Amino acid sequence: MLSDDVLQVESLDLEARGISRRDGKVVFIEGALPSERVTINTFRRKPSYDVGHVVKIRRESSTRVKPRCEHFGVCGGCVMQHLEPSAQVAVKQRALEDALQHIGKTRPERVLPALHGLYWGYRYRARFAVRWVAKKGTVLVGFHERKSSFVADIKTCHVLPPHVAALLMPLRDLVMNLSAPDRFPQIEASVGEGVTALVLRHLVPLTVKDLGFLREFAARHSIQWWLQPHGPETVTPLDPDQAQFLHYTLPEFGLEMPFKPTDFTQVNHQINRVLVSRALTLLEPQAQDRIADMFCGLGNFTLPLATRCREVVGVEGSETLTLRAREAAQHAGIEHAQFETLNLFEVTAEWLAELGYFDRMLIDPPREGALALCQALTNLPKSYRPVRIVYVSCNPATLARDTAILLHAGGYKLKAAGVVNMFPHTGHVESIAVFES
Repeated sequence: MLSDDVLQVESLDLEARGISRRDGKVVFIEGALPSERVTINTFRRKPSYDVGHVVKIRRESSTRVKPRCEHFGVCGGCVMQHLEPSAQVAVKQRALEDALQHIGKTRPERVLPALHGLYWGYRYRARFAVRWVAKKGTVLVGFHERKSSFVADIKTCHVLPPHVAALLMPLRDLVMNLSAPDRFPQIEASVGEGVTALVLRHLVPLTVKDLGFLREFAARHSIQWWLQPHGPETVTPLDPDQAQFLHYTLPEFGLEMPFKPTDFTQVNHQINRVLVSRALTLLEPQAQDRIADMFCGLGNFTLPLATRCREVVGVEGSETLTLRAREAAQHAGIEHAQFETLNLFEVTAEWLAELGYFDRMLIDPPREGALALCQALTNLPKSYRPVRIVYVSCNPATLARDTAILLHAGGYKLKAAGVVNMFPHTGHVESIAVFES
């Protein structure tokens, strides 16, 4: 028997806390890894669980590594840098399979090999908090501290592309020189092919002197500024006549995907290319198919699908994104991709039927999942349902919930599922699942 303060770690949750048990109670241990034996200090006790942190590692895991970032443990951007990257993926795969088993009451017939990409320098989109700290007499630019509203005092970041990480300290100096350094709550970075855009959220009008500082910064660091006085719809380039074409590419399909810096795009462009390729391979589109891309956004899957089938219909809840997807199709010279605006969180079988029959369907929802859509699909006559569905998920719990609906109410089979390491060193789990009627 282990003493009360020495525990054996069994597994890891997605907050990178070790999981153990003491007197029949679950204990979450910050800083511990699976297979480790640790001494802990318990700082929170609840009726069903305790929370503690590591005081001493008595037996270290073979998967423990030294975090690359000096800010690890303070900055909330990463939670798994102390775990070897392939072991991180194993944790995420287990989280997916556990969700499918406990929530969806099923297991995939086949576990897909995990998709790996770059472990560092992969984050092509980031939103930096900006805070004037009067007590320190300085401005901080970066991510929030772990489990805190404070902004971490970070000087670099290894998951950002190096040229973006190199902007963190210069941005501090820039904001310090602006007319109201406490009135700029965030700066959003968005990297395209050969172009880096920074979006400055400003709560007060910019002065002529402010604009001069911004232009000087842009010239020195080879970036372009966009300004956001209110909501995302107000974002415009500082100098429209000098704004460069912001886009990412999908080389396998010969596509350039234009976007604005506040549009949703995958943060990891390299793994996105691999994900799109795998999704289409798993969907098995045929030349004569009519295919639906639900929650299509900018057309990240829609336009590649259009290169493989007779017709594709992208459906999105945002009229702005629908318009952007149409523009992307026009830019690519694709005429057989149609786009519809429809609230997929309230969709019914009747609404779905009005879109016509689809041979196959791709679903890529936000974290909330696709509950209404899956219910609507199961309420269609069986002969009117897609024969194959590929579901790309960013939340194992909602994927598992929707899986249960497709299997138990819709008669589909879960043919395969696996994880995509879109966000290394974080607890975010991206996955892909294949359903067949």
